[in-house]
Amino acid sequence: MFILLPPSEGKATSGEGPRLDPGALVLPELAPARERVVTALTELCSGPEDTAREVLGLSAGQADAVKRNLDLTTAPTLRAADLYTGVLYDRLGLPGLLAEHGDRARERILVFSGLWGVVGAADQLPPYRLPMGVKLPPLGALGAYWRKAMTAPLGELTEGSLLVDCRSAAYAAAFKPTGAAAERTVAVRVLREREVAGVTKRSVVSHMAKATRGDIARALISENVQAGTPEELVSALRDLGHTVELPPADRPGTARTMDVVIRD
Repeated sequence: MFILLPPSEGKATSGEGPRLDPGALVLPELAPARERVVTALTELCSGPEDTAREVLGLSAGQADAVKRNLDLTTAPTLRAADLYTGVLYDRLGLPGLLAEHGDRARERILVFSGLWGVVGAADQLPPYRLPMGVKLPPLGALGAYWRKAMTAPLGELTEGSLLVDCRSAAYAAAFKPTGAAAERTVAVRVLREREVAGVTKRSVVSHMAKATRGDIARALISENVQAGTPEELVSALRDLGHTVELPPADRPGTARTMDVVIRD
């Protein structure tokens, strides 16, 4: 089983580890593709700050992120587990999972990144800012760039495994399993259930979805869930007390969507 996660928009701003080694990250064969993105990002951030902020979607108060992007090859690094912050990662508690269940966390968690493509929980990274939704000159849309670079090696790494997809749409664009791999993929959707005038209603939630996906990912690692099919995943999560449902696939050869229901 692999758990596919987005990064966090908020990140730690400093580290104490060794300098970046692109070849030491998960899927080292992506090193040339990573180096091209680093070069393009450095060139962008070396130019006018206003242009860099506009391309990266940053406010004037986030100018420090542009400066950090200039130091990618020389800045001290920290583990991805410590770099990514925010609601999902607060609930996931990745540093604790690495301490208590190191092998599982290293082997099962894949974090998608506009800069690195995909990284593992223990990969050493410098602080950076580059959302997957950016169109980075001269490479273009990063989702399409990484999909071309990652489809084959990531497909080989995850072959035969269940994929629990907790990514947002922008990061899902970087890797789209097809065929048999899609049938082993479960996208996690979070629904809120509440009573309104005596009628039970459900709605898709966004902010709380991050927290719930963090809870689900944490449970899968800490409880050492062994699931090879969407049905086995649902059964395991129900045993752990989660309310989950698995609607039929829209059509053969497509990913399933697993609904996690939270109640007010």
